[in-house]
Amino acid sequence: MSYVILALLFLLSGFFMKYSDDLADVNNDLMFASVFGVLCAVSSAVATSYSVEAAYIFLAILIGNFLAFKVDGIHHIITLVLFIVISLGLGIPELNLVILLICILAALSDEVGHELISRVTDNKFLNLFFEYRFVMKIVILLLAIYGVFNIWIFVCFMLFEIFYLIAGIIFEKFN
Repeated sequence: MSYVILALLFLLSGFFMKYSDDLADVNNDLMFASVFGVLCAVSSAVATSYSVEAAYIFLAILIGNFLAFKVDGIHHIITLVLFIVISLGLGIPELNLVILLICILAALSDEVGHELISRVTDNKFLNLFFEYRFVMKIVILLLAIYGVFNIWIFVCFMLFEIFYLIAGIIFEKFN
């Protein structure tokens, strides 16, 4: 799969993920949150099935959120089930468990830090670091620098992150 298509899948996934969460968390609109969750599941699962690097990232995000007890609504459950069904239907690339574990720990650290760090410290750097979930970004960059991932997957992941933020901005503006 070309990196252009993969980049499109990443940015769609990031946008749909955030918009789904905001619809559920802010508006309590589980119907439309589920619709955007389905779109997120489809884009993430297609990327997962066609790129081993995307598989590491999206599976790590899924497992990290699950372990952090962030799968907390019907929209998340629908998204999770559909992601699994599509990924298994299309096929998941063979993964190295050590690399997957590194990515899972990064995603879990981001989720736990995002929820807890501002409660335990007033350190502005740490608060911003975890507010914007930098652990996963650094880990993906390091995996690219060391040749485990292609550098383009880091670019794709940054598009995911940028469009996650854009979705939040759009949601706030039109909500």
